[in-house]
Amino acid sequence: MSLRVGFDLDGTVADMSSALRREAVKLFGEEVLRKAANKTKRPQEIKGQGTAKTTASKAAATANAVANKAQDKSAEPEDDARTNLAIEELHLTGRQQAQLWDHVKGVENFWTTLPELEPGIIARIAKAAHERRWEVIFLTTRPATAGDLVQLQSQQWLSAHGFQYPSVFVVQRSRGRIADALQLDAFVDDRPENCLDIAVESTAKVILIWHGDLKEVPAGAKRIGVRAVNRISEAMQLLERLDDIRSQPSLMRTIKRAFGGSQDA
Repeated sequence: MSLRVGFDLDGTVADMSSALRREAVKLFGEEVLRKAANKTKRPQEIKGQGTAKTTASKAAATANAVANKAQDKSAEPEDDARTNLAIEELHLTGRQQAQLWDHVKGVENFWTTLPELEPGIIARIAKAAHERRWEVIFLTTRPATAGDLVQLQSQQWLSAHGFQYPSVFVVQRSRGRIADALQLDAFVDDRPENCLDIAVESTAKVILIWHGDLKEVPAGAKRIGVRAVNRISEAMQLLERLDDIRSQPSLMRTIKRAFGGSQDA
């Protein structure tokens, strides 16, 4: 049976943060962004220390705050605010953030201009899907911009990076329910709250792309079997392992080790 896999886009395979910074430089200039970043950093961060840990800690706090809600199957997840969070990371004033977002919404086909988070990763996903006969769907909550519909922009971006005829679903509600309805075997996302939702609402194996120290991964995610890795290429290794294991039913224990609480698999 073919492996059915879902992938998030921004923060998982697409580098939205770099694209937003690029547009911010166009709008405000490099010096404005540099001053804004230095103004909000702690002394040790200005010296180049502690930045990754601080970012991971913030993400952990956010994820822990929604963990209980995600475990309540009757609760709807929070609206996806990834774009707003990425803009906030530029440390601009509230007025500048609003100006940047208005600017981005006016960029023709903005979602086709993003770089890959890891160069060549879309082509690797496409190659695995072709050779292993995976059924792949990409989910996103991208807001509308000038130009084509978000779905079409996302399909164009994936095609340009090596994935022909991609299936893209623009999500407005629970990803967990979508994963359940599509009977996905696995899902890859960079937001802990999305991973928790999918783990609770479906039987899919969930892989969290964690941009920070793996020791900072929220305990709630680990408890329900979300497997965290730092890079999408590592997630691909896990998916390929899962695919291999599925053809050997006697090795189901290995699946639990690979996607359960242990980080040693």
